[in-house]
Amino acid sequence: MLVPLVDTLKQLRYQIAHVEDKTLQQEYPELEVFLTELSVQIDGIWDDLAFLYQFLYVYGRKSEATFNRFRNELERFYLWAWLEKQQSVFLLKRDEIEEYVDFMVEPEPAWCSYSVQWRYKDQKGVRQINTNWRPFVAKETTVSQQTLAAMFTALNVFYKFAILEEKSNTNFVPVVKKNSPYLVVQSQIKLPDTLSNLQWEYVLGVTKDMCEKHPDLERNLFTLACLKGLYLRISELSERVQWSPVMSHFWQDPDGFWYLRIMGKGNKLRDVTLSNDFIEYLKRYRGFRGLPPLPRVDEPYPIIHKLRGQGGMNVRQLRRIVQQSFDLAVESLNKDGFTDEAEQLKAATTHWLRHTGATHDAQHRPLKHLSEDLGHSKIATTDQIYIQTNIKDRAKSGAKRKL
Repeated sequence: MLVPLVDTLKQLRYQIAHVEDKTLQQEYPELEVFLTELSVQIDGIWDDLAFLYQFLYVYGRKSEATFNRFRNELERFYLWAWLEKQQSVFLLKRDEIEEYVDFMVEPEPAWCSYSVQWRYKDQKGVRQINTNWRPFVAKETTVSQQTLAAMFTALNVFYKFAILEEKSNTNFVPVVKKNSPYLVVQSQIKLPDTLSNLQWEYVLGVTKDMCEKHPDLERNLFTLACLKGLYLRISELSERVQWSPVMSHFWQDPDGFWYLRIMGKGNKLRDVTLSNDFIEYLKRYRGFRGLPPLPRVDEPYPIIHKLRGQGGMNVRQLRRIVQQSFDLAVESLNKDGFTDEAEQLKAATTHWLRHTGATHDAQHRPLKHLSEDLGHSKIATTDQIYIQTNIKDRAKSGAKRKL
């Protein structure tokens, strides 16, 4: 039986305590049985699991998204090492890690479910396993380059941490990655995923038009304005353990310019400038919520509110309302005969809105200003993603070649 090794981020500290005291049977009896049976064949299995929890605590506590990404990758790696190779992850050699990569590209059907499943649920104080959970989700197509890159990143960071903590002496991941037959070396020219002008007009316009009949869509409209107009990542707009975006984070300087203070990657605070257009959407949204047109310095209200309950919205909830606007735009595009645009929009994610806003504004804003609003630590990063100066200079000189 395949047993999930890691519960949620919220439960992680309890699992750490249980493993250290070897008292899993109190709250995780099925995991206790699983580990006890494997410990007959694999020495130090409890210590290995404790180290996994320690790693996830160190790297995952800043962001639930980071925790989930590392948890998913390392949990199945641990299970494969224990069940397929009957040994600790710290005893695997280079060729065995290569075997794991092969397995990940084409996992056995018994290791796959057909949808994302929850791991544990509470049953009178006991965390009960979902028997439908599997380490992998079956896909109709081959594994993507993004999935492979995420796997190699997680394993590499994990083994680097293990070396620093003197749990391991070796890290074979870089050499395995370098020689992997599955990875495709990316082209020098890589444009960010963005909405076309027509797609954005429909996403924004359809949501805006429907607000009269469905006032709750005002929340969707303002979320779209934040993600595209302020180049925000979805996580930067969400409620997190260490940060709650509230209306008082909007502030005005003595010259009358408005900013939004947000917490970005690496818990770094930055102040994003607000355009005059955005301020109109801010006033509109606040009017819908029954608030004065502009925020005060002491306002505790969440920037994006819940329709029911208190507090701000998490990443999953925000994605859901953005997807609702995408779906409305797809329906409208199809109705108006723009079937190709509608089909392409189906692939869009919330992050496309950040790219769309930055790509559009890169044509008329100073690069330094754009970079600081995006939260990039280096201007070169902004240039590489949105401007690509070197590539355009090369294209210009290449256009002058004679046959």
